[in-house]
Amino acid sequence: MTQVSLDVLVAEARAGKLVSFPTDTVPALAAIPEQGELIFTAKQRSQDKPLILMAARAKELWSFVTGNKYEYQIWQQVADQHWPGALTLVLPASPLVPKVMNPTDPTTIGIRVPNRAIAQKILAQTGPLATTSANLSGQPALQTMAEIEAQFPEVLTLYTNECENEIPGNGVPSTVAKWTGKDWQILRQGGIKLV
Repeated sequence: MTQVSLDVLVAEARAGKLVSFPTDTVPALAAIPEQGELIFTAKQRSQDKPLILMAARAKELWSFVTGNKYEYQIWQQVADQHWPGALTLVLPASPLVPKVMNPTDPTTIGIRVPNRAIAQKILAQTGPLATTSANLSGQPALQTMAEIEAQFPEVLTLYTNECENEIPGNGVPSTVAKWTGKDWQILRQGGIKLV
């Protein structure tokens, strides 16, 4: 049985263990950024599919990206409009980003603030985490903690009763938008339309 309480999940994540928790889209597999390799191994994920850095608040993510004053203003406007929410921004990475987050292109990093109380509560205590959907690479995203427990017995999941009063995730992955230096390139269309 790998279901644990919120406090245990937070403590184990901070200690470098692989955890899973619900988000506003699909449940996440997560680890501290330096332990991102655990996610690649568990998912059997190709190194050319980067991880997303997720945090409770936008201000915790800005030090992981680098840009000029004009770019930060644009990024902040988009974040103010869509975060918390199902939008991942792929931006130029700062030196603070561990290479394991994006092994084949360490110059960029995807960042997101989920719109789910339990995810924000966890992230507020762990700090930003490396995340991706909870599933084997190429398979559909798992939707319940029980499914995650069955597929990833080594992963710590949250007791279902810790989040039973919340609206479940919508099952649609986040929209992924990459900054080109001038505008946004949509890498994956999800629930949010970026104009």
